[in-house]
Amino acid sequence: MTCAVIIVAAGSGSRARRSSDKVAKQYVALGGKPVLSRTLETFLKNEQVDCIQVVIGPQDGQLYETAIAPLMSGPLAGLAKTKLQPPATGGETRQISVLKGLEAISGKKPQHVLIHDAARPFVTDDILSRCFLALQTHKACLVATPVTDTIKKVDDQGAIIETIDRSTLWSAQTPQAFDYSFIRHAHKRASDQGIHTFTDDAAVAEWMGETVHIVQGSPANRKLTSQDDLTMAETMIAASAPQPLTDIRVGTGYDVHAFDEGSAVIIGGISIPHSHKLKGHSDADVGLHAITDAILGAIADGDIGTHFPPTDPQWKGAASDLFLKDAVRRVKDRGGKISNIDLTIICEAPKIGPHRPEMRAAIADICDMSIDRISVKATTSEKLGFTGRKEGIAALATATVGLPELPD
Repeated sequence: MTCAVIIVAAGSGSRARRSSDKVAKQYVALGGKPVLSRTLETFLKNEQVDCIQVVIGPQDGQLYETAIAPLMSGPLAGLAKTKLQPPATGGETRQISVLKGLEAISGKKPQHVLIHDAARPFVTDDILSRCFLALQTHKACLVATPVTDTIKKVDDQGAIIETIDRSTLWSAQTPQAFDYSFIRHAHKRASDQGIHTFTDDAAVAEWMGETVHIVQGSPANRKLTSQDDLTMAETMIAASAPQPLTDIRVGTGYDVHAFDEGSAVIIGGISIPHSHKLKGHSDADVGLHAITDAILGAIADGDIGTHFPPTDPQWKGAASDLFLKDAVRRVKDRGGKISNIDLTIICEAPKIGPHRPEMRAAIADICDMSIDRISVKATTSEKLGFTGRKEGIAALATATVGLPELPD
């Protein structure tokens, strides 16, 4: 266990409630999803996050289950079931709630912990990467942005009495990142002394005498604390919504590899015991090569040899999933999506049928697609041609891709 995340979702959030809302801001629907669900998505997808502990209000159990339901059954279900811990119940103050979250994950023995507000759904991977980098050299880190507005100090009557120098002022955000053992000890010590009013975890660290280091945040990573914030957030989501994928493309790929001395063939991302192996510059996965070319053909972006020439020694013996992942990336970079993949393998031997389920799962994993969008079939050439003479294997693939419509 390396890094845990605590999501603080125990507040009532009354300031951010719209007139139509009857729940706290973290459970309000934002662009069709609860705020909490949007916040969790970023942490679930991040490979450096090992477990996530949400701290909720004592009355919010059903709201929490409703908020995470799409995560537990959708594309992130595997990550959600692995990373999400049963929710902890918070206390009367944020500080108490954080301590309860820290104690709930003590059995996981994390090295680091990020503490984040549930009502900040626009945290990014870039911010998290900066936190992880800072934790390599510091015990306590605070995501923040420099203050850009002129700051005025006023008296009880609203009259300005001083203009504050903003050059050294930063606005605190979350996540706040810490050495887990240190911040748990700091929170426990504050609690034992009857102190429960710290408004953020950096203040607890400062109280313990630890220097807190700034990590660059983002103005977009704002906390939703008012109705205006929710309106702004809806606008941001609408502006960033993907365009309809109405430009439908179909590509085909065909590949052939001869047999060579060996004891197994690699097809469709798996190894199948056989009397020979397939000969090629890479691992000669005839199935993945055909799929790669089909995808590249659909987006009119050359072929596998264009991007990974066999004359380049760095690709000698390379696993073909590298080529396929690159093709998938090229589709995503265009704002597109692969709808389905249909692979046909042509050979007399080995028998493909027993390995089809494993192939489909491997291809789905490589392409980050649902397995029900992956088809693998096999046929023979009725003992005709090079495949009929058992000299090698051929593969034919078709890929359907949706892209955003571009102006002519």
